[in-house]
Amino acid sequence: MTYSEPTQLAIVACPGGECFANETIKHLNHIYSRRFRQKSDVLAKRYEVDRLSLVKDVNFYNDLQTSDICIRGDVTKFRAPVFKVNTRFTWFMNGEFKTEILDCIRGKDVFIFQDVENHQLLDLNEGKNQQSLSVNDHLMSLLVTIDAVRHAGASRMTLVLPVYPYSRQHKKKGREGLTASLLGHLYESLGVSQIVTLDIHSREIENAFYSSRVENLHASYQIIRELAKIVDLSSEKDDFVVVSPDTGAVDRNKFYATGLQKPLAMLYKERDYSVVSQNAQKSNIMSIKLLGDVSGKVAFLADDMLGTGGTLLKAMEFLKEQGATKIIAAISLPFFTGNAIEQFDEAYRKGHFYRIIGTNAVYHEELLKKEWYIKTNVSGLFAQVISRIHHNQSLSDLLDNRSVIEKLVKQGSSSSQQ
Repeated sequence: MTYSEPTQLAIVACPGGECFANETIKHLNHIYSRRFRQKSDVLAKRYEVDRLSLVKDVNFYNDLQTSDICIRGDVTKFRAPVFKVNTRFTWFMNGEFKTEILDCIRGKDVFIFQDVENHQLLDLNEGKNQQSLSVNDHLMSLLVTIDAVRHAGASRMTLVLPVYPYSRQHKKKGREGLTASLLGHLYESLGVSQIVTLDIHSREIENAFYSSRVENLHASYQIIRELAKIVDLSSEKDDFVVVSPDTGAVDRNKFYATGLQKPLAMLYKERDYSVVSQNAQKSNIMSIKLLGDVSGKVAFLADDMLGTGGTLLKAMEFLKEQGATKIIAAISLPFFTGNAIEQFDEAYRKGHFYRIIGTNAVYHEELLKKEWYIKTNVSGLFAQVISRIHHNQSLSDLLDNRSVIEKLVKQGSSSSQQ
């Protein structure tokens, strides 16, 4: 296997994860094309040879390395591998799933994509049926696919789950199960070596695995990049404050406050846990208190996931009452379940908030039509991580992105001074 010709890297996309997989593959193609071009330029200069001849020599070496007779494509250019594996997914009328791997993946490094929160209509049975799937449907589809990939002879399996399913069931408060841990052990028993996910709800889940690794990515850089387009982060005025929407999100918002060099405030909510939140209006929040000052300032809140949105809506309304001039929220995993979108539409009309920044880790077509919603793309981050995992390279600078955030803030500061 060569660094510039990743012919053993394969991607299997479950029906729910196909959209995110396609976005990631675009970035993978760009990554390997750029690396091949950079490598050939450097080597041609270093060894004082013609670049065209060097490219042909590299492709010749790659042809010697491949198990096939040769790799298809022009030998004078970079030959982009076909990452996506052809598959057939069958959905039976009783709700059962079947996955068939149509290409040979024996000995390959396979990354299986699934978005368990994709509740859009999906084409199933080769487009003959359209069905909206639940989290449990997606989860069963994922397990069936893992088993199919395992039986097809893959050398290594990695799950790419932007949303880790059942991540909110991670600790016991009584006679209840640890479903997040249960699923982890199930993945391990099927031979999964690692899981790549985004802003997992609790770090405790990572400790539930015996042998598999969890690579927990963060969307903070992508979120700050979008935030910088609508707010002057380089301003030295005391007009911007980071607000933690609850005690559980303090560490996350402290990270933003430190990176942006802005003050941190916190909302404290008193809840009645005997009440189960049904929607944005019927939540279990009894009262809200503010630790800090938001009067006359832009308030920025960050959280990992948004379901019905009741917590965030009440927080934003409360901050508006406390005198915040503009309220912006960032959500890594924007589920917007139930009638959440309608509730946010109403809150936006009332002026309770300005913008919501969310990632494309959850596929939600209706959100993209909203004036108040800003999508930030994290598929490039996932592509970089997949490439490095495939080549057994370090992920340190991708998992801890404080340095790139600092550079981003400095760039904003220097550009505003010019």
